[in-house]
Amino acid sequence: MSSYASGKHAFGFCDRTGFRYKLRDLVPQIEAGRPNGMLVGKDVLDVDNPQWKLGMINMSDPQALRDPRPDGGYHQSRELYAWNPVGGGNTEMGSRTVGLDMSAHVGRVTVEIT
Repeated sequence: MSSYASGKHAFGFCDRTGFRYKLRDLVPQIEAGRPNGMLVGKDVLDVDNPQWKLGMINMSDPQALRDPRPDGGYHQSRELYAWNPVGGGNTEMGSRTVGLDMSAHVGRVTVEIT
């Protein structure tokens, strides 16, 4: 025999809002996967936030690579290339064209429109 009454007509108060609900409509509030002792109405129940499960979810984010292979084309990627008609004066070196001579000057440019 049960030590509690059936309570089909009983009511209770929500621990969050203080509103009156049928006792069977109050549900436990869950935080971090465990009930926190509060009984709340179904309409004000908060879904358990995944951010509170930090110890239960694998949050590792490995950054290092095992046996990395560095880029061998570092110096080649820093070379400048030209093509005709831009650049000119290129020399053939194997299967690619190299030898772009560049110069830069700082100054003023005057444009006259007549």
